[in-house]
Amino acid sequence: MTIRFIHTADLHLGKTYRTASAESLRYEDFFVMLDSIVKHAIDEAVDFVLIAGDLFHTGQILPRTFARTIESLQPLKEASIPCIAVEGNHDWIHRRESISWMEALSEMGYIRLLRPSRTESGGYRFEPFRSEEGIGGYIEIKGLHIYGLGYIGTQAGSHVERICESIATTGNILLFHVGIWSYSPVEIGNMKPEEALPLSAKFDYVALGHGHKPYVVERADGQPYAYNPGSPECVNFGEERFDKGYYLVTVDEGIYRHEFRQTSPRPMMVTTINLDGAENADEALRRLSEAIRPKLFRGVDDRKLLLELKLTGRVRFHPFELGRERLRLLLDELCHPLHVEIKNHLSLFTREGGQEREQKHLGEIEKEVVRELITARSEFKGREEELLRLALAIRDQVMKGECEGDDLLGMLTAPQNHQ
Repeated sequence: MTIRFIHTADLHLGKTYRTASAESLRYEDFFVMLDSIVKHAIDEAVDFVLIAGDLFHTGQILPRTFARTIESLQPLKEASIPCIAVEGNHDWIHRRESISWMEALSEMGYIRLLRPSRTESGGYRFEPFRSEEGIGGYIEIKGLHIYGLGYIGTQAGSHVERICESIATTGNILLFHVGIWSYSPVEIGNMKPEEALPLSAKFDYVALGHGHKPYVVERADGQPYAYNPGSPECVNFGEERFDKGYYLVTVDEGIYRHEFRQTSPRPMMVTTINLDGAENADEALRRLSEAIRPKLFRGVDDRKLLLELKLTGRVRFHPFELGRERLRLLLDELCHPLHVEIKNHLSLFTREGGQEREQKHLGEIEKEVVRELITARSEFKGREEELLRLALAIRDQVMKGECEGDDLLGMLTAPQNHQ
């Protein structure tokens, strides 16, 4: 019997830029992408859809996001195509006394949320999915056993042995929100390839999520066993370099054949402009305009682009003179981007006592100030760099306008119950 399914991940529903004038357009991008995947699933008459974590961008979503998600998933429900999902690190809700939105979707029958229970000794117990409660560790569809394991933190590799010990049969599917080092572009939540390899003995297809870049993991004999489709929409700057899409998978007599279906995300551009030697802000703006014009998309996609602009070089005027608002006005004239992020790494180049002197740029000054504040506290000894990265990450999220208070608290709260 031939079985077909779609494997997608990292949809990040609810993401937008709250500081952008057209935030509703960006908000809708992610739902439009899910709508297209759902339509394809119905057109292809697949047997089920897998979502390998991060359905939502944050655990604390707005009611309108929940309602819009139901609207997107409703056609799957009406077509009797099961949508099987696990929780990613973005879906995780740090206030566990509250029901999560993922759990609510599962109870309502829009997804089948898979989550194993734990034994007293720390092992895993995958119990059958219970529709009336909307929870379980595995589900069987047309003879295939699909096991689910969401985000379990930075030590996922050390859990593989216990995961395999809990599975009695072979030839299964595992839905797992984790990355594999050397393949995944993310910095945390990965495990080493050698740590992941034992999964291939129990599972013919490991459906990964977490990293937004597509990749396939092979055993030493060249046989693939783990697949990450990446995110179908560009979520963060830098992802414009990656192929975007999801997998359409066919299982025939135990043989898995995957086909990468490309999607069409909103155009995104990251560019660096060197303004070295500019004498004043007006000259810098003129040079910026001349340098960026040839790089802009022309006639390929009529959607407004997402733009990250990094300015570098040593200039002879104070970088603060090239303020964000002045730069935004210029960029609006040039390409009217949907959203723009500006990284001003210009440094002031002065002449003192007949000698030239370069001052630190704003980003370096900010980093040094935060580092001094952290190192001044003895209880932070040994964690300085970790806390510095966290502090700067929180600053970046606030400046991008992506986070609410609960989201920032979630960045500070480790999911200890998932360890």
